[in-house]
Order: sequence, then structure tokens, then C-alpha cells
Amino acid sequence: MMLVYAGEWVGLLVRWLHVIAGIAWIGASFYFVWLDNHLQPLEAGGSADPRVSGELWAVHGGGFYRSQKYRVAPATLPATLHWFYWEAYTTWLSGFALLCLLYFWQAEAYLIDPAVMPLAKPMAVGIALAVLVASWLIYDGLCRSAVARRPRALAALLAVLVAAEAYFLTHVFSGRGAYMIFGASLGTLMVANVLFVIIPGQRELVRAKQQGREPDAAPGLRGKQRSVHNTYFTLPVVFVMISNHYAMTYGARYNWMVLLAMSFAGACIRAAFVARHKPRESGRVAIALPAALGAVALGALIFALAPPLNSVTSTPASTSAVATPVDSAQVLLIVDHRCVPCHATNPTEPGFSAAPNGIILETMDEILAHLPQVQQQLAAHAMPLGNLTGMTEQERSTVLMWIGHGARP
Repeated sequence: MMLVYAGEWVGLLVRWLHVIAGIAWIGASFYFVWLDNHLQPLEAGGSADPRVSGELWAVHGGGFYRSQKYRVAPATLPATLHWFYWEAYTTWLSGFALLCLLYFWQAEAYLIDPAVMPLAKPMAVGIALAVLVASWLIYDGLCRSAVARRPRALAALLAVLVAAEAYFLTHVFSGRGAYMIFGASLGTLMVANVLFVIIPGQRELVRAKQQGREPDAAPGLRGKQRSVHNTYFTLPVVFVMISNHYAMTYGARYNWMVLLAMSFAGACIRAAFVARHKPRESGRVAIALPAALGAVALGALIFALAPPLNSVTSTPASTSAVATPVDSAQVLLIVDHRCVPCHATNPTEPGFSAAPNGIILETMDEILAHLPQVQQQLAAHAMPLGNLTGMTEQERSTVLMWIGHGARP
């Protein structure tokens, strides 16, 4: 018990660090995209330095700020130069630590679903790690290839590859595990962009000024390209971070399409915000079109995942094999054997020190109080988690039939 308790605290603190670092990284990233898009030509009487490409005035915190951006570099470097990279590195390191603590260390519960593919634990972890590495190598190779000179072609090709990855992952891992590896893959691309492209390009600019050389603009342009990619990856990654709370997404029959729809909607929402912050000459269409596409994607997804209007009182199709009325005592026995090991005041399933989401199912009254959640989780095959307790399809159908017939004790 003490080991489980210590593990809970390790998980809590690492997750807290991950969220804190992620807020700092995303906040800085969004701010600099906003700053770039709001730069204005210098006003009359402004800076006489021809190297300055634009400036921005802002008011915040009880004072005025004036920001200027140089086309490449100033004539001399300032004594203090602020960098932004540890936020990204800390986010990825803490996220990878969480991935190891939950999805790798407890792969049989979070990553593997025998109904999808019966994988041994080392094989599942190996495939997940290979996906992270391969994703970066393929993406980086494309960004360095000739196709990168055509941004739209590159975006289309990346979209196809992302779709293929989502399909592959959801046909190898559990829905929850597939979503998390997908998000970890995008997060790896983002931090690798910072580590291998953006920061090295900035260091080259600084080094050139220190050595008295004329700075080359090419590294900065490559970094700019990767920064743009990162800003569109952000909202899909944030969705994955919260998706494990919503079994209707990762537990859907076509969960890979749900993942792609949410990722597409997130990218569209971000595109609308980026367009909104550009100069007025960008036009209203540049703002309205991605916003409309994102809204349509979300609306279509909400409609597609909606249960039938009479789902509470009708018999689920998956339970048609059960012909006789279900005895509530039988349901209580199934729940006691398959659900209560985790959903109890004092869980007996190894690795659980408290009931998931605080849901306790030890009595009939507690089952009835959480009936919608029980129905949703069972129908989506999201619970029992990783089917650790070995619930059979017949048992699942029996409980769903009981719920469909009114769930009366």
C-alpha cells in the first residue's frame, strides 16, 4: 500500500510539472506568434535603424511596452539576451516520464487491448518508442526536402501521414493508449523542432554577431517554418491530454476518425486565431473559413457520436443475444467481480489506491447513481481498464441489457 501511495504522489507531481511547463511553453509560443502578426511598420520619428522590420506598442500591468523586431540581427548584441527553450524541454521530459509511469510501466492496463491486438508488454512499448522516433525522422526529412519549398504540398503530405499514423495506432493499441502515443508523437515533433532546428538557428545568429560575420538569414527562416508548424500542432496535443476523461472519443468504433476530426478542428481553430491577429489586409475570409471548417468538423463529430434518442429505454443492439430478463442480483455479482476491484472505497486491484474518478460501485444504490457513466464506459469497451478483471462479452451484454430495460433493482 505504501508503494502505491508513493507512486500516486510521483505521478501527481510529475503531472503537475508537465502542466506547469506546458502552460509556460504554449503561452510563450502563442505570444510570439501573436507578436509577429501584430508588428507594424515604423512610425515617422521612430527607430532610424534600417535593420528593424517592425514594432508593436502594448499596454499591460499598469505600463506601456514597445517591442521591435530586427530583420536578422542588430548592429551589436545586448548584454542580456533572453532565450526560450527550457519550457519546451521540461514539458517533453515530464510528459515522457508520465508516459513511462503509466502507459509503459502499466502497459497491460493503459496501452494494450487484447481485443485490438494481443501484444506482449515489451513489444507494445517497443512499437510505441519506434513510432516516436520514426515520426520525427520522417517529418524532419520532409521539412528538409524539396517539397518543403511548397508549403501547401508539405501540409497536405503531413496531413496524410498523420492520418495514417492515427489509423495505425488505433489498430495496434487500446483507444486510450493510441490517443496518448499520437499526442506524444506530435509533442515529440514540437520539442525536436525546438532542440534541433529553432534553437540551433538562433545560436548561429548569435555566434555570427559575436564573430563579426554577417548573419545568414536561412537558419532563422527554417526556425520560423518549424515554429509555424508547432503552433498548429498545439491544440491537437492539448485535446489528447484531456481525451482520457472522455471514453466517447477513444472508445468510439472509428476512434481514429474521431482523433483526426478533433485534431483537424483544433488546427482550424488555431488557424482562425492566427489569421485574426494578422494585419487587416489578410481579409475576413482568412478568418472565417478555418473557423467555419473547425465548427463543421466539431458539429459533424458531435452528431456522429450521439446515442439514439431512445437509448435510455431501448435495448442496446449489442445485447440482443440476451433473451431473458436480467436479474439485478446477477448484475450486482458481475459488477462486484469485474468493477469493484477498482471502483471501491479500498480498491484491491494492484496499482489503485483510490477509485478512478471517485466512482464507487459497491452497492446497488451506488451503481444506479452512476448509471449513465457505467453504460457509456461499458458500451465503449473503455472499462474495465485494459479489461484487467477479465469481463466477458456476455457479462458486458448482460449489464447493458439490464440498463436498457430500465435498470430496476
